[in-house]
Amino acid sequence: MKLYFSPAACSLSPHIALLEAGLAFEAERVDLKTKKTASGDDFNAINPKGYVPALRLDDGQLLTEGPAIVQYIADLAPGKALAPAPASFERLRLQEWLTFINSELHKPIGSLFNPALPAEARTMAIAGAGRRLAWTDSRLAGQSFLMGETFTVADGYLFTVVNWTNFVGMPLDAYPNLQAFMGRVAARPAVQAALRAEGLLK
Repeated sequence: MKLYFSPAACSLSPHIALLEAGLAFEAERVDLKTKKTASGDDFNAINPKGYVPALRLDDGQLLTEGPAIVQYIADLAPGKALAPAPASFERLRLQEWLTFINSELHKPIGSLFNPALPAEARTMAIAGAGRRLAWTDSRLAGQSFLMGETFTVADGYLFTVVNWTNFVGMPLDAYPNLQAFMGRVAARPAVQAALRAEGLLK
């Protein structure tokens, strides 16, 4: 398999998942401005959507969209318990978290990277994301991870998106449970390896 990624982008989530799963894969960096891969290929020809993540499977198929990719990875390594069993109610809970992170945190926090975002829209995005972070913080009270005491691919995705707050001026001081979660996930060996591979950690 080959993961197409851009450092610190949402592709960090499947990068973490692949390392947590212990699967063999290649990782190729994509310049999202030029749409060129590290090997000089046209990324738009690989993924016409033009954004990461994208996962080239061993049979040649291309899988895109982070929530789909991380579940695919988890199912390749069921012994790692990165996702509940397919078709179980707990799997629906995982998908519930992935959908929430994708729509309620990824989108508003990600929008803050846009330098052309109007001031009013920026204020609204920060306020909206803040409410969602507060709710997430409340759900983490008394437990280590989103699904309880077991790390899942949803935790890798939440870590990836909340990490962006470091770059867009959104302190986490009001969310102590979330701060503790971020430290807990950051200390995991697979997460450390992913951060190093993307040049985010020395």
